[in-house]
Amino acid sequence: MELCYVNPFFLRDMAYSLGDTRCALADSAEAARLRSSVADLSSAGFAWHHVCPPGQYAYDLAWAAVKSLSLPETVDAIVYSTCLPHNGNAGDVTAWSETRDVKHLMDFPASRMQSALDLGSAAVFGLTQQGCTGLLGSLRLAGALLASEPDWRTVLCVTADRFPDGALYEQSYNLVSDGAAACLVSAAAGRFRVVASHQITNGGLHAASDDETVGLFFSYVPNLVRQTLDRAGLAISDIDWVVPQNTNHNAWTIAARLLGVDRDRVCQTTLGEIGHAISADNIINLLALLDTGTVRPGQHVLLVMAGHGLNWQATILQATERIE
Repeated sequence: MELCYVNPFFLRDMAYSLGDTRCALADSAEAARLRSSVADLSSAGFAWHHVCPPGQYAYDLAWAAVKSLSLPETVDAIVYSTCLPHNGNAGDVTAWSETRDVKHLMDFPASRMQSALDLGSAAVFGLTQQGCTGLLGSLRLAGALLASEPDWRTVLCVTADRFPDGALYEQSYNLVSDGAAACLVSAAAGRFRVVASHQITNGGLHAASDDETVGLFFSYVPNLVRQTLDRAGLAISDIDWVVPQNTNHNAWTIAARLLGVDRDRVCQTTLGEIGHAISADNIINLLALLDTGTVRPGQHVLLVMAGHGLNWQATILQATERIE
């Protein structure tokens, strides 16, 4: 179901964090973290990625991102998104195997965060089945909550994922980083007004291979964008910037042509340094775009993300006067 928002809400105050260990492609190849060759990933635009060392977990990444925000005194809800289900549990898995008590599998990181931030009145929501599109799903849910709860003013959206030790740091020919992002969604004016959101899910493709996933990208993303624009009453010519995930830059050269967008308006400037930080890419690239000082009030920004499931989500933002 697509949404075009009647009651305005806004995206403001964004931050992200990454795994502490910065790894070059050659280092990760030597450590057997890759499936593709260094040459192939390099030609796709990747150079570095960030990996959590032992003892650094997804919750640590989430906490670092959230602590970089200027939180108001009152937060009405927390929407906490993870791509990998095991990151939705902050408990000790070995304690489950030793005790057979499933409460060790239900130590929810969102509840930990609510307590650590002393947000006792905040409701908590978890998203775990939207793949890399989870942050955009969080924004959508936050808007729906603000619309349905007239007394609510602010929702904290968080996404965090860390691959398990020994995992391959590559998915569908993309170099992956452990990372987190956080932002505030507010009924009060902020940097961007959220104009419209849309999601497509094709559960029949949940087991698609890497090659199938790449092929489907070029059909589903144009369809997703067209439907989102229709919902917003906009044309592709009204979009000033496209902020996608950090996937193969050659793929986005093709996608830009399919969409009728100038490739220079597709903002993936962090791809080489950060790689694909799972659901955090939109925030990372949006902050990088803001740092250039080229976003003007009134301009439209299209956030696009594809993820396992298979899910595709898009959100259209409009810059306000408060873009500093």
